[in-house]
Amino acid sequence: MSKYRKLSHTFYKCDYHIVWTPKYRYRILEGSISSQLSRDIHVLSSMKEVQVEELNIQKDHVHLLCSIPPKLSV
Repeated sequence: MSKYRKLSHTFYKCDYHIVWTPKYRYRILEGSISSQLSRDIHVLSSMKEVQVEELNIQKDHVHLLCSIPPKLSV
């Protein structure tokens, strides 16, 4: 598998490491909230044609490594 992805007129490798936290870094991302968040991220990324490379949900923050086509903004 190539490390580059292809659109109709471009080859690209736009990988982003996105980290975000709940307000005041509350430790709420566990149990059913964590599984629902993971499901929502995968559904939304498939709708936008974004490839999720890695997803790590901790109790107080989320790490997302994804490949976003250049036609979309982060």
